[in-house]
Amino acid sequence: MKTLFLVRHGQSSWDDVRLADSERPLTDKGKNDAAKMGRRLAESDVAVDALVSSPAQRALATANAIAKRLEFKRRHIVQDQRLYTGQVDDLLQLLQETDDEHKRLMLVGHNPLLSELVLCLSSKDVNLPTCAVAVLRFDTKSWMKIGRKKLEKVAIKYS
Repeated sequence: MKTLFLVRHGQSSWDDVRLADSERPLTDKGKNDAAKMGRRLAESDVAVDALVSSPAQRALATANAIAKRLEFKRRHIVQDQRLYTGQVDDLLQLLQETDDEHKRLMLVGHNPLLSELVLCLSSKDVNLPTCAVAVLRFDTKSWMKIGRKKLEKVAIKYS
């Protein structure tokens, strides 16, 4: 069984229009929601074997907040540009590159890309709000088969 957690970053600030999009920070609400979602996941006994984040500041801040609550070492968070600028095919490739020893993978990124990935993998048309988590479980031993193996379960968690 493989479990994929897709996390949309928390609410980000538009206060400083001079900042590049990738440098936009979380708002106070975004920080609180990320910590709250991390607590909710931890209380549900969620554990992850690998965590990959967009390199954008708001996504990394969300990933760090959730990792802290899940007791996932933040230094092990991998940054991947495909979660920021990629397409669904790029994320499918990222999944297929994942080591099969990892049973639970968390990706932290942006919309509309994450919602498009949920649609691709589950045929469920969802719009993930900020700091929401889509949980997809697949009956397979290999990440290479994600997208070709039957999806066992989809759940959406909101902050």
